[in-house]
Amino acid sequence: MQAPVCLVENRSNHQLDVNPEALEILSKITQPVVVVAIVGMYRTGKSYLMNKLAGQRKGFTLGSTIQSQTKGIWMWCIPHPSQPGYTLVLLDTEGLGDMEKGDSRHDSWIFSLAILLSSIFVYNSKGVIDQYALEKLQYVTELTERIRVSSQPSANGVEDSKEFVSFFPDFLWAVRDFILDLELDGRHISEDEYLERALKLQKGDHPDAQMLNLPRKCIRQFFPSRKCFTFSFPAPPKLVGHLDKLGEDHLYPDFVRQANNFCTYIFQNSKIKTLQGGILVNGPRLATLVKTYVDTIRSGNVPCLENAVLVLAQIENAAAVKTASTHYATLMEQRVQLPTGTLLELLEAHGLCEREALQLFMQRSFRDEKQKFQRELAVPTRGWEMGRSTNQSIFRPQEMEVKRGLYSKPGGYQLFIQKRKELEQEYSQVPRKGPQADVCLQNYWKSQEVVADSILQLDQSLSQKDKEIEVERAKSQATMRELRKMQQVQEKMQELLEQQEKSYKENWNQLMEKMKQDNKKLMEDQQRTLNFRLTVGSFICNMGIHWLFSLSYLDCDPHVGSDDLVSTPVLSTVLDT
Repeated sequence: MQAPVCLVENRSNHQLDVNPEALEILSKITQPVVVVAIVGMYRTGKSYLMNKLAGQRKGFTLGSTIQSQTKGIWMWCIPHPSQPGYTLVLLDTEGLGDMEKGDSRHDSWIFSLAILLSSIFVYNSKGVIDQYALEKLQYVTELTERIRVSSQPSANGVEDSKEFVSFFPDFLWAVRDFILDLELDGRHISEDEYLERALKLQKGDHPDAQMLNLPRKCIRQFFPSRKCFTFSFPAPPKLVGHLDKLGEDHLYPDFVRQANNFCTYIFQNSKIKTLQGGILVNGPRLATLVKTYVDTIRSGNVPCLENAVLVLAQIENAAAVKTASTHYATLMEQRVQLPTGTLLELLEAHGLCEREALQLFMQRSFRDEKQKFQRELAVPTRGWEMGRSTNQSIFRPQEMEVKRGLYSKPGGYQLFIQKRKELEQEYSQVPRKGPQADVCLQNYWKSQEVVADSILQLDQSLSQKDKEIEVERAKSQATMRELRKMQQVQEKMQELLEQQEKSYKENWNQLMEKMKQDNKKLMEDQQRTLNFRLTVGSFICNMGIHWLFSLSYLDCDPHVGSDDLVSTPVLSTVLDT
């Protein structure tokens, strides 16, 4: 893409619409995607950072006035700078808090969509991280009302925020125009320490304290992976509104260094957008997610991750069936010269081609509940039958002789039968008629029964005895032929049943392997969530031990008062926690 395009449009009637052009672009990206989305108050310089990630000075619109420039969500897809085989998808969102929008719910949906679609979520703000900045991040407290993990309602009707950990993106806070020194108690602290200190919960159970702690708790619970970057002023005030026209030599060196560190971190810590169950997202899958989420919001419902995955599975599995079926047909055309010679030859080719088609289906499919789509892929052997041209070319001469009356004479029936035997022998020597050749021959004889009966009735020159003998001989031969044909049909049915058994075992084996892989991915998701909860529990236990130790210290030393104890660093930390 030479320039960004609008992905989600913000209509004048406060409705969100998906841009078909953007979906078409995504549908052509077969590589896994790393999605970086940025949100924040309007006029805070979000677009500059996204252009920086794209390696361009211009692209996402920058503005120099108080009016918001970006509307909706804009998308820019580029090759990943440091990860070959990945595509970097940059999402620049319209500024939060724009007075021209008039509908506060719109900001919440933009915020929620950015989280649902991204693998790295950047929150951009100005100044410092204080209570005012946290209050501006009120949208994070509404996520449990704007996003659902499961389609089944929870027992108490409230979404469990801990489930968000398994699919929420990494959180990165970019603080712009930061002028403070990162020092605490006379020592230098890192940007990450600055963020964690800002997210530290306030003491007390008062309702006011709980309200102050709400955004802090949400960020800590929803985003276990957090990172902070601070940026100084980029340039003199009169040039700040024209950064897209300035080269790096016109920007402050500290700002250039900080922006480069920001980009380097994102490039080196890229995560492919992944759904529950370890499903990697590529361009077409991202397009499906965008359309599903926006359609859900337009309908007045809450986007549900599980439902979106099910919709994605329906589309992907149907496409996997089509691709695998086409692949099967192509292989059969390449490996089997039709019409085939024997049924065994066809079945052997079918088994090899079906196995490759199944492997291709398994690679693309997921969440194929009850193996509905896999059963659709159980491709039966085609009716590769002998063409009508074969029996027409061989038996057409006798048909012409019947029309000319060649057999309408004494002894004509015997001549007719003799000629038919000769033609049948000639037919048997035709190569590669296909496995249905005998069935075609039987059908042809049935179509000629009326003709044979007519010739027999006209054969008045034969004695009644000779006629009876000839009739019985003909019937006996016909019966023997029928018995042989039935035996051959039974043998072919047995071969088909054996092939179907092999096909069933192949389907079952690949299904078991697929389920094993899916279960492994599910266990990895659950283990990550468990590790996060165990880490939090361990921290609380350690603080409890320090608190008990401090109480013991107070009991043992009569010179230490309760006020002294409170002032100790250990107990102060415990009480803060």
